[in-house]
Amino acid sequence: MDTAEGVIADVTSAVPGHTADPFGAGWWVRMCRELETLRAGLTGVARDSTVPLRDARLRPAALNPSKIIACASNYSAHVGEMMAVQERVAGGMEAWMAEFDVFLKAPSSVIGPGEAVLLPAAPLSEGREIHHECELALVIGKAGAHIPADRAVEHILGYTICLDITVRGPGDRSRRKSYDTFTPTGPWVVTRDEIADPHDLEITLEVDGEVRQRVSTSGMTVRIPEIVAQASACMTLLPGDLILTGAPPGVGQIFAGERLKASISGIGSMELTVAAAAGD
Repeated sequence: MDTAEGVIADVTSAVPGHTADPFGAGWWVRMCRELETLRAGLTGVARDSTVPLRDARLRPAALNPSKIIACASNYSAHVGEMMAVQERVAGGMEAWMAEFDVFLKAPSSVIGPGEAVLLPAAPLSEGREIHHECELALVIGKAGAHIPADRAVEHILGYTICLDITVRGPGDRSRRKSYDTFTPTGPWVVTRDEIADPHDLEITLEVDGEVRQRVSTSGMTVRIPEIVAQASACMTLLPGDLILTGAPPGVGQIFAGERLKASISGIGSMELTVAAAAGD
């Protein structure tokens, strides 16, 4: 895709087994796993299938991942701000919450650019806050378990932007972060060869034009190779899996009617709306 000209190419027809069905999406998994083999064919199709980006509807950058792995407490400044947040919403922060760890989010929470983050009524009726967290995410290309940190990059297809929308308060992280629409992902995957250093990117999140988060990925406490190693030590990583690398500081509450713009240098930006869940 040529972002300077605002042109995008649909190359999915060059992927064996392509189907428009987003469930299963075996063609997408195959492309993640065999990108280098398929690259020449994809490039050839791209020359003749361009359309203006404004005329395209972008789907999530990763289709139906087998799992979404997220990182907790990976920016020290975020850990500091969460102490105040947890004091307000839960009466305090337990020590384990300040320690780095990985956890799972529901794959059904993924949405794409231009869609709406839906705020569920039940948590709001309980007085819970719902927050934005804009994060660098990586997409797995090559499957593996017990991956050593010095081989981790070989398993990464590329990078994308994710929002880890979160209901604050007590309770399991996975449940509070897995509501439908709570993992906006996009606008596309930038392959790893196009990102010189994933630890030297600027993350920006705007709410109605106001900058809430602006921070460098250099602030990660645990770097991406170690994240891959730790996650794969307890679960096999599969092609197409998403790994969110942790929330930088600047998280805050979102409300229906607001507009979010998430950007990461070297990748791009995506916009979403915030709305009340249908029927609530």
